[in-house]
Amino acid sequence: MKKLLFLGLILFGFNAFSQKVPDVLKTEFSKEALAQKIVTASGKKVSINDVLEQHKGKILIIDFWASWCRDCILALPSTKELKENNPEIEFVYFSLDRSHEQWKKGLEKYNIVDQENYWFDEGWKNNFNNYIDLNWVPRFMVIDQKGTIANYYSINPKDPELQKILNSLKN
Repeated sequence: MKKLLFLGLILFGFNAFSQKVPDVLKTEFSKEALAQKIVTASGKKVSINDVLEQHKGKILIIDFWASWCRDCILALPSTKELKENNPEIEFVYFSLDRSHEQWKKGLEKYNIVDQENYWFDEGWKNNFNNYIDLNWVPRFMVIDQKGTIANYYSINPKDPELQKILNSLKN
């Protein structure tokens, strides 16, 4: 009986704390989400819309991560490989670190200072993250050349569906 109870608690824990794919896979951003401010590596506040406008006409992957997130750190080599295999794809990193200092240390520690990096200084819960149903990191989102969401929800850079979508956008 104790074993069954223990097994039940383990299964409950996996279900309660695992990533849940959002019910609706969105293809566009709301005005409120696009207006969300985010901090550049130089400390300037810009809107998400500003970031997306910089990449208009290109395929963009947004990598949501945090330096405290073990799965995010384990995904970094695969993200690097994805970038190397798709040199025409642009990447940005959106950090969910809890403090500016923690974010900056993470950029140094994981050798991604030279990448395009942004930090949510308002924390996890903000208009953008709420709109995209951000419930876990890492998460990868693909934005197509028109600025619409081509892939709303991937949790691993090795996801074969992610590469399939990139290939279709490149053609």
